[in-house]
Amino acid sequence: MELSRKQQATLAAIFAAPVRASIVWSDIESLFRACGAEISEGSGSRVRVALNGVRGVFHRPHPQKETDKGAVKSVRRFLSESGIEP
Repeated sequence: MELSRKQQATLAAIFAAPVRASIVWSDIESLFRACGAEISEGSGSRVRVALNGVRGVFHRPHPQKETDKGAVKSVRRFLSESGIEP
C-alpha cells in the first residue's frame, strides 16, 4: 500500500490523541481508496466502505466538509479492524 504524504498525514490525524474534529471528509475517502477500499454510495449522505473484509457505513458531513469527533472515532475503529494503523 503506497500512501502519499497527504494520505499519511490524514492517517496520523485520524489516530491522533486527543481526537481531532477538523479532518476533511474527502481526505478520508482518498485514504480509503489508497488502502484498497471499495466505496459505494448509499442513500442520502451515506457512504458504504469495504476494506479487507470489513464493512462500514459512514455519513458524509454536510453542509461543512470537516468531520466531527464521533465520525473520526468510527473511522479509526473501522481502519483498526481492517488492519490499517499508522
